[in-house]
Amino acid sequence: MRALAAEALGTMLLLATVVGSGIMGERLSDGNAAIALLGNTLATGAILAVLITIFGPFSGAHFNPAVTLSFALRGEISKGLAALYVIVQVSAAMAGVVLAHLMFEVDALQTYAKAREGPAQMLSEMVATFGLVACILGTLRVRPQAVAAMVGLYISAGYWFTASTSFANPAVTIARSFTDTFSGIAPGDVLGFVVAQLVGAALATGMFWWFGRGR
Repeated sequence: MRALAAEALGTMLLLATVVGSGIMGERLSDGNAAIALLGNTLATGAILAVLITIFGPFSGAHFNPAVTLSFALRGEISKGLAALYVIVQVSAAMAGVVLAHLMFEVDALQTYAKAREGPAQMLSEMVATFGLVACILGTLRVRPQAVAAMVGLYISAGYWFTASTSFANPAVTIARSFTDTFSGIAPGDVLGFVVAQLVGAALATGMFWWFGRGR
């Protein structure tokens, strides 16, 4: 129960930060999308480092079904617990979106109309999630205490080097389809993002399994 509570609270705070900083950035940037994205980036990278440090000892601080999938494939978490993690992550992500909306006095749930579609977006999400899982597994191998910082830095970079701004997380993707703000995604584009993310996670997991065989 403590592990599930940690996943819930961490994922909720992550989404509140992603959506809330997007709203704040958009309001303060006077229409400058680059400035809004920069504010969104800094807040997301920083909160990831904080949340992983705080909740890592309790649940592993996945906050992400793609990460949970990777650990399940590696046999480091049972299938049953992994399923519970995913349910909690998606539910808590939705709660985080609602929390952000309430803090900024907008409708609790919304539908976002801006499309994020096409092969480039799908490729971006596959690359983003591949890199995220590789970052986690690689850092765990050589310096476990640095995972929080490395994930925060990787996602900060991913916001800028991927065309999709690096969602890299199925729970985040689903929840962000319910916000008509800077960080939203059209509901019709969610499935493509999620499939690409899971493929990226599986590829990174397979790559590190292969690397491990050579040791």
